[in-house]
Amino acid sequence: MDFLNFFQYDFLIRALVAGSLIAILAGVLGVFLVLRKLSLIGDGLAHVSFGAVALGLLFGIYPFFVSVPLTLVAAFFIFRFDQGKKMYGDAIIGIVSAVGVAGGVIIASLAEGFNVDLFSYLFGSLLAVKMSEIYFLIFLCLAALAFIIIYYRSLFALAFDEVSAQAMGLKLKFLNTALLSLSALTVALAVKAVGVMLVSALLILPAAAALQGAKNFRWALIRSAIFALFSVWLGLGAALAFDLPAGASIVLASFFLFLSAYATAHFKRS
Repeated sequence: MDFLNFFQYDFLIRALVAGSLIAILAGVLGVFLVLRKLSLIGDGLAHVSFGAVALGLLFGIYPFFVSVPLTLVAAFFIFRFDQGKKMYGDAIIGIVSAVGVAGGVIIASLAEGFNVDLFSYLFGSLLAVKMSEIYFLIFLCLAALAFIIIYYRSLFALAFDEVSAQAMGLKLKFLNTALLSLSALTVALAVKAVGVMLVSALLILPAAAALQGAKNFRWALIRSAIFALFSVWLGLGAALAFDLPAGASIVLASFFLFLSAYATAHFKRS
């Protein structure tokens, strides 16, 4: 079958659109998380989302409606402990991650009949994305881009030096709250695309690739979104062409793009 014939199917178009929107969100927000040494927050929130999905399936509720609020709560829980210096950020992320996975496993063991559905969230099911999720992704993407454009200078200062940003009188609580909310919502949606086990890679790899040889912060944001988009397109194309899991293919494509960016930047420096 001709490869282009794949896109005669509506579910493939939805997968491409949803994957592209998630790529833009993850690529742009990932830069802020990487620079602020909060890269693994995506992994922690993804594991919380796994437990929330299991809870939703147990009670017959659409998992998205459970994972979004619980992921938001987990994000603010991490932020509160980290800001209050009650515990190091990586430690609280590890705790939240472990509790999320443990909760999901216990719920799955107590219930019967939805293990297959739960398994699909572990490794992603981009081809099963619904139109309602795409509408929400469009809204979230526009909101995130508008927020970054409006508060670009403040976010730039916050990303590189939070102490200086506080001394400048910036509204750090509002900025952190907005960034965490957008990141949590992105993770909750990205879990459907690439799965719990791989979602953090979509936040980290494009951003890490973009920061290799980036001329300035604005260019790093743009490059990260481009790298993430290409990862989704290449990964989805490989998945369709060779009958591979879409989520894993996207992450591997992102990894190869990171290696290419790293090698190119290293070559230019030498």
